[in-house]
Amino acid sequence: MTATDTAQNLRRRLVEQLVADDLLHDPELRRAAGTVPREDFLGPAIYRPSASPGHTVWTPARREDVPDEEWLRLTYENTTWVTQLDGVLAEEATGPVTGGTPTSSSTLPGLVLWMLEQAGVARGKRVLIIGAGTGLSTAYVCEVAGQENTTAIETDPAAAERARKALAEAGYTPALITADGLRGHPDGAPYDIVVAFCSMRHIPYGLLRQITAGGTLLVTLAGWGFGHGLARLTADETGGATGRFLPGYASFMMARQHDRPPHGPFELLPGEERPSRIDPTLLDDWTGRFVAQLAAPSAERLGLGAEQILLDVATGSQVRTQVEGPDGWTVSQRGPLKLWDAVEDALTIWQDHGSPHLSEFGVTITPRAQQVWLGTADGPSWNLPV
Repeated sequence: MTATDTAQNLRRRLVEQLVADDLLHDPELRRAAGTVPREDFLGPAIYRPSASPGHTVWTPARREDVPDEEWLRLTYENTTWVTQLDGVLAEEATGPVTGGTPTSSSTLPGLVLWMLEQAGVARGKRVLIIGAGTGLSTAYVCEVAGQENTTAIETDPAAAERARKALAEAGYTPALITADGLRGHPDGAPYDIVVAFCSMRHIPYGLLRQITAGGTLLVTLAGWGFGHGLARLTADETGGATGRFLPGYASFMMARQHDRPPHGPFELLPGEERPSRIDPTLLDDWTGRFVAQLAAPSAERLGLGAEQILLDVATGSQVRTQVEGPDGWTVSQRGPLKLWDAVEDALTIWQDHGSPHLSEFGVTITPRAQQVWLGTADGPSWNLPV
C-alpha cells in the first residue's frame, strides 16, 4: 500500500469517527474532511508534548525523522498539534523546550469541522477565517464555500507564509492576508460568515461592521482568568450582534492583541482576611471560571483548587484563598479592587440559577456596550472589557 493509499484510508476512518461521535453531519463538510490532506498542513515539524513535574516539555518532531506510516497516523488523530511555541516554529527549534506558550497549532479536525458546521459554511457563502494557523481550516472552507469566497487572516508572518505554501501545494489559492485578524479585512467585506480560531476578550466593532446583517460570527470569548466560551452571534444592521454560547468545551489561544501584559515575579502580601462565602474550587469548573472572569475581567488567575490566586494586572489588587478547617475557606484581599467580593457575588447568582452550563448564557452587543447575560437578555448580566 502506498503512502497516498494509507492517507486516504486514514482520512476515511477519521470521517467515520467524527460522524459516530456526532461531530460531523453536513455532507459537504464530510466530503471536505475526506478530501483535504492534513499531512500537507502539519508542515515539516510539530511539537510533541510530554508531562514533567510542574511543566510541559515540548520536543520537536521533524517529518524527515519520523517513518511515513507513523507520521500519517499522528496526522489523522483527532488531536491538536502545536506547530509554534513563543513564536518559534517547530522546524526552527534546536531541541526540547521546557514550558513555553503555544502560539500556533493545527487544531483537532473534529473541532474545526464542527465549528464550520455550526457557523453554517456552505457553497457561495463569503467566509472570513481569523487565525489561519497552518491553513487546514482555510482548506476546508475552500472545499465547501469555494476558494473565491474564502479569505483568511494570520497575524504571525512566519505562520502565514507556512500556511500560504501549504495551501498552494494542496491546490488552494484563497486570499490569505498577513495582518491583525481583529481588524478583519475591510477590502474583502462584507462577509456572510466570520469564524475566529483564536480567543478574544471582546468583539471589535470594526470587525462586526464587516459582517452582513443576518450574518454569523463564531468566536471564543475568553480572558485572563482562562475562562473560555464559544459563542455564535448574528449580526444586525446597526453594527451590533446577539447570540448564545454553544454546548461543549472549546478553547483557543488568545489573540495576541488581547493577551495579558507580561509581568515579572510578584509577592503575595498580607491583606484583609475574612471567611469566603463560596467554595474557591468553583473556579476550577468550566462555567464557574468563566463567570468569575466576567466579575473580575482584568485579573489573571494563577491558583488551583482551594488555593486560588488572582492578580489584577491593572491595579495590582490581589486575592488568595485557602482552606480553614474541614468546612470553610478564608480569603485575603489586598488593593483598591475587592476582587473576591465581585467573584462571590457573580458565582452566587450563577448558583442561585442552578449552576448551568455556559450554553445557558448569551451575548448582546450594541454600540454602547457588550454584555454577557444569564438565561435571557433581561437576566443578570456583566459587561465585557471593551
